Amino acid sequence: MEKEPYYVPVNNEITLFEAAYANHLPLLLKGPTGCGKTRFMEYMAWRLRRPMITVSCHDDLTTSDLVGRYLVKNGETVWVDGPLTRAVRSGGICYLDEIVEARKDTMVVIHPLADDRRIMPIEKLGQLLEAPDSFCLAISYNPGYQSVLKELKQSTRQRFVAIEFDYPKPALEREIIMHETGLAPAVTDKLLKLAEMTRNLKDNGLEEGASTRLLVHAGKLISKGVEPRAACQGAIALALTDDSDMIAAINELIGALF
Repeated sequence: MEKEPYYVPVNNEITLFEAAYANHLPLLLKGPTGCGKTRFMEYMAWRLRRPMITVSCHDDLTTSDLVGRYLVKNGETVWVDGPLTRAVRSGGICYLDEIVEARKDTMVVIHPLADDRRIMPIEKLGQLLEAPDSFCLAISYNPGYQSVLKELKQSTRQRFVAIEFDYPKPALEREIIMHETGLAPAVTDKLLKLAEMTRNLKDNGLEEGASTRLLVHAGKLISKGVEPRAACQGAIALALTDDSDMIAAINELIGALF
């Protein structure tokens, strides 16, 4: 990553990450969606001058998707490394976003990489890769979405150094939105007020309130000339929920502010 990603520290996350990286400890980033976990990882990859491979985990993600598989190319069977294998071989950073969404068998692969062994068996090749010192494994998840079926096991989470993220304090979030969107302070403050209102609706009809990411989306639309109500309805209300009553309630909040 050549260009420095825009990132403003919230707490001591940079110090924690660098200390963990220096000691070859894997990282677990916890926090609601859209609060800056991925941007933080991009910033740390730039700061450490390491390549980063990001994998967005999902229900169908298998061990082979991470490690690699044999494919037929031009009539020949060839081995193709998966993203985790590429990151280990290159000594880069592998970031598994929303790890609890992946299938349980993928945990078997990351466990030996996440403890003192720092090894990666590739059974189909009969190889055992040793992670170089520069390799880093980082995973993230949103505890708010955690369920009995998608719980991160203690045997997994206790291998990681955890860093907790949340939405920035209002003054910092204001600075971030203005930097990312170019909005005037008065409009930015209205977006922040709307965010506060929707966040108060968490567990009262909404799974999550408006994230910093959604505020930036709305701000970018407004900066491009979209009428503020329409921008907030599209980027925030409809993005947060499909419930028609809740959408109507959020639209009323938007109408009261803009």
